[in-house]
Amino acid sequence: MAITASDVKKLRDITGAGMMDCKKALNEANGDMAQAEKILKEMGLAAVAKRQDRATENGRVFVDAANGKAVLLELSCETDFVAKNDQFKALGEEMCRVILEKGYTEPNDELKGMVDGLIAIIKENMAIKRIRVISIPANGYAATYLHGEGSVAVVVGFESDNAAAFENDAVKEFTHDCALHVAAFKPQFLSTDSVTKEYEAEQLSIFRAQVAQMDKPEKVLEGIVRGKLNKLYSEVCFLNQPFVKDDSMSVSKKMAEVSKAAGAKLSIVSCDYFQAGVEG
Repeated sequence: MAITASDVKKLRDITGAGMMDCKKALNEANGDMAQAEKILKEMGLAAVAKRQDRATENGRVFVDAANGKAVLLELSCETDFVAKNDQFKALGEEMCRVILEKGYTEPNDELKGMVDGLIAIIKENMAIKRIRVISIPANGYAATYLHGEGSVAVVVGFESDNAAAFENDAVKEFTHDCALHVAAFKPQFLSTDSVTKEYEAEQLSIFRAQVAQMDKPEKVLEGIVRGKLNKLYSEVCFLNQPFVKDDSMSVSKKMAEVSKAAGAKLSIVSCDYFQAGVEG
């Protein structure tokens, strides 16, 4: 299969690896982009750049919470100028309110009609890109955060054995900081328990390929592989990541500290975010 310059550039954008290394990996993978990315990871050449960090089009994201539900919404548009338009912003906020009030979970005629109404005024194409509705437990709380000009929207769902704990100032600060943390670090998983078997198997395969040439006993090599996996989890799992306001402890350890001080058991039950122009 012929490898084009655009293929090489695309792989470079995904991995951050050098152009020649990308071309070599694509040739070895016979043009298969996913396989070429895996080859670069095994070679230790893929940078930490993630697909979810690359914006693909204009638009903005929105977030709201009410009555035991939270919603994330993304609207796309043709230009950055419209994405910053006050009418476009007001449309997204009103749509979130309607979604929560009426229990919608996906685009429908009413929501599309709201978008069409603004298209008729602004004369630029727009669309509902995605909607996600999150249920919050009865003894729970939704911490929401919107970053910048609608570039990242976050919902972190909490639960407690005492709902009054969410009125505690230290707990309020912690829940807000957790939402800031997600916006900054964009974890792929809530915890190690939520890591998919497919993801873990792929990472183990990559790590085993990386240590295959080491002259060490199999048991030692497997220990190195497991160490690499645990380090990865501290990077991609929210509860395992170093806490944004105190990197000497993980999010889960900080939560235990706040729980003890508040005299209530806190737990994080969900972690969701939308990044404008990015699928995932």
